[in-house]
Amino acid sequence: MMKYSALAIMIMLALSPQTLAKETVTTMRAHSIDWQDDTVVLPAGSVITDYWVSEKLDGVRAFWTGSQLQTRSGHQIHAPDWFTKDFPKEALEGELWAGRNQFHLTMQTVLDSVPNETLWRKIQFMVFDAPDQPGIFDERLAHVTPLIDSLHLQQIKAVHQRKLDSIQTLEHWLNEVESHGGEGLMLHRGKQRYIAGKADGLLKLKRFEDAEAIVVGYEPGKGKYQGLTGAIWVKMDNHPLFKIGSGFSDAERASPPEIGSIVTFRYNGFTQNRIPRFARFLRSRPAETL
Repeated sequence: MMKYSALAIMIMLALSPQTLAKETVTTMRAHSIDWQDDTVVLPAGSVITDYWVSEKLDGVRAFWTGSQLQTRSGHQIHAPDWFTKDFPKEALEGELWAGRNQFHLTMQTVLDSVPNETLWRKIQFMVFDAPDQPGIFDERLAHVTPLIDSLHLQQIKAVHQRKLDSIQTLEHWLNEVESHGGEGLMLHRGKQRYIAGKADGLLKLKRFEDAEAIVVGYEPGKGKYQGLTGAIWVKMDNHPLFKIGSGFSDAERASPPEIGSIVTFRYNGFTQNRIPRFARFLRSRPAETL
């Protein structure tokens, strides 16, 4: 059972998220694709054939330096020696993944400082880019796919990339992926050079908007949630503090995400005060996975 005092809540809310979880992002990150009247709207001047499309994998982003697995912010991932022993001696970017709807298993396995041999057998490093290779994504893809395929290893695979001929085909595939429990799709512009940070040439496509925020405090529950967490207070870059009070199981209310951890939430646009509308908790993860 969670217990709080007003003073404790005020102290937690006063904590700066900059001191709780400030990391340097070293990988390329995606922008969300807009929807209009339930139809996908690509950035101005682009068409669907400009992009390679793949399923968005719900795992832990990882970077292989050529000798070590790391999170996208540079924290070491303690994989078993056998897992990376035959990886190429060059930089690779991908997702550590255990399959659809297995995010918590992946996170538990990947972030453990002492690798669990049995659980790591369920993990694959799904590679989608080779950051140190020169040239545009078309050229990097032509390099990395045969490289990974030639290894014939179960624990490392190249993400399957497809070219589509229409927005209707894209939306049909999105429906198919979501109907089987997938997160969505990724679109990677073929002529995009590798850029650390957010890039216009890397897009994510989902039916619902979601975002991440840092947990900075709690609000105690009332009524049937008396003695549990009623809501968590969170902070996003360039947005005011706001709280998320729905989407939690009773177990999550009894043991809420830790201060400084990262939560993913779903929402429907923003208010005039730049606060997400109808924010609903989806999941949490430690700041080290940023």
